[in-house]
Amino acid sequence: MRVVIADDSALLREGLARLMSEAGVEVCATVADAAALSEAVRDHQPDVAVVDIRMPPTFTHEGAAAALDLRDAHPDLGILLLSQAVETHFAAQLLDRHAERFGYLLKDRVVDVPTLMQALATIAAGGTVLDPEIARSLVRAHTRNNPLLALSDREREVLGLMAEGRSNAAIAERLVVSGKTVESHIANIFTKLDLHDAPDDHRRVLAVLAALRDVG
Repeated sequence: MRVVIADDSALLREGLARLMSEAGVEVCATVADAAALSEAVRDHQPDVAVVDIRMPPTFTHEGAAAALDLRDAHPDLGILLLSQAVETHFAAQLLDRHAERFGYLLKDRVVDVPTLMQALATIAAGGTVLDPEIARSLVRAHTRNNPLLALSDREREVLGLMAEGRSNAAIAERLVVSGKTVESHIANIFTKLDLHDAPDDHRRVLAVLAALRDVG
């Protein structure tokens, strides 16, 4: 396996390179910024690029943005984001565009060399590796972007019946529950869809529109 390492910390770069080399990985290059990373990938054609998210000049998300560009330019390149930062925006884009050969691990959670080597091997073989905290953050972010995912199965069922134009009484009859139960479900739907401070009739329409957008 051939690897390029990109991290602004010289100590971490060289430490990773030494550990990987001792484990039988060929480290083609170690670089400190996104521009040098792009050049190294172009020149060496590695199997995997190990990339820190925060690199010069702003130390915000240069590494993650470079990873997106690299995957577009080199679809077969494996990417392992190895960072102290939890950055779901770019991780979600990478997963959406190229879920295969992608990993994201938090530096302080990589407790031993075998864990890192296993992640590299999985990514190089076409798999995906996510730190549990990253996975949880991605789920939370996706739920915020699509609040319908926060609805329970019964609440989705109630919303579907609302979309059919059924009244609370008709919904209660269809689901064989009390009117109070239906009211409770609808109140939860309004809360989870962030539909506040408006007449109930208007909120019903907005909730139905949200359901229709989700179907579309």
